[in-house]
Amino acid sequence: MNINCTAELAEMRPLLRRFVTDQLEPLSRQIDATGVVAPQAMARLREQGYLGMRLSPEWGGGGLDLSTYCLVMEEVARSHRAYTLMLDTTSGLTPIAIERHGTDAQKRKYLAQLASGEWLASFALTEPDAGSDAAALSTRAVKVAGGWKIDGLKHYISAAHRAQVLMVLAVTDPALRARGGITAFLVDKGMPGMSVDRVDKTIGSDPIELGEVRFDACFVPDEAVLGQLGQGFAIAMGSLTSGRMGVSAACIGVADRLIELGVQYAKDRVTFGQPLSQRQSIQWMLADSATELAHARTMAYEVMRRLDAGEDVGSGPSMVKLFCSEMVGRVADRVVQIFGGSGLIRGVPVERFYRDVRHYRVGEGSSEIQRMMIARALFEA
Repeated sequence: MNINCTAELAEMRPLLRRFVTDQLEPLSRQIDATGVVAPQAMARLREQGYLGMRLSPEWGGGGLDLSTYCLVMEEVARSHRAYTLMLDTTSGLTPIAIERHGTDAQKRKYLAQLASGEWLASFALTEPDAGSDAAALSTRAVKVAGGWKIDGLKHYISAAHRAQVLMVLAVTDPALRARGGITAFLVDKGMPGMSVDRVDKTIGSDPIELGEVRFDACFVPDEAVLGQLGQGFAIAMGSLTSGRMGVSAACIGVADRLIELGVQYAKDRVTFGQPLSQRQSIQWMLADSATELAHARTMAYEVMRRLDAGEDVGSGPSMVKLFCSEMVGRVADRVVQIFGGSGLIRGVPVERFYRDVRHYRVGEGSSEIQRMMIARALFEA
């Protein structure tokens, strides 16, 4: 099915697809071979205006809406997950939070550097005992003369070891916690008392790494507070909506590419004198995958359209993120099965996609958290 969000984005897709195929896909093969993202990838995304695309033109961004951002996420995800992280660290949760809630001085300090890709941003929420349950944070920020001292440990933080600025959530009022006692701080790389103690490899591609960040009496000035004191939880939750839609778009792009790969392999692979495409079991796996993808696209595009129009979508982003992340896992599993032994070999794209998409059911709020939020909205209606 030919499903598009808007006529304008439908016109944009072929050009974007050509850029990804011609410019990024060769670098994706290089990433798989070396485990390292070549600097040319960031340069090519910058040249096309895809870094900082949601930030205001005042800071060198594209000033684009959520639907356009998600279309780009969808298309670059067809090639490699590393590219989606580049978009997120320059135009995702933390950069958007700075533009929405930052002071003029904070915007001048960070946004132009982020929009150009010279700096990367990260979001430090998760702790050993507080992930989806953000209200259980133990990282503390205590007021001292001229600023704050932060103590605590954050882990599983994307790009923490590469980011020049982290948005750190810390408890500033233990009695209030999520009801006005959590504050967001912008902490620059190299601040005394902050260290990246460990960098973890994940189930996914080699460049997909998560950092453990320790704060040991880390002093930050009053100017590091993002937004109002005690509003950190609200700032983070507000930014997660666009984050969940971006993840959903990436899931759609990967599923689309996997179905294409599965169809082509089924046409080419001959067993017992017949191509796999003639086997009903293979046909049904691909038919189910295409149907689920169409469902995901339809739901995601409608929620994106309504978000851009400023409408209240309720638990829509949670529904979209839940369905898309679960959907792409099923599609990846089917396509690996179609490839058989070839689908288990490193260097074959379907094997890498299979590992990379597993993250999506955990990151940006796990499937279980999305279900909880959807159910809560139902009972509060």
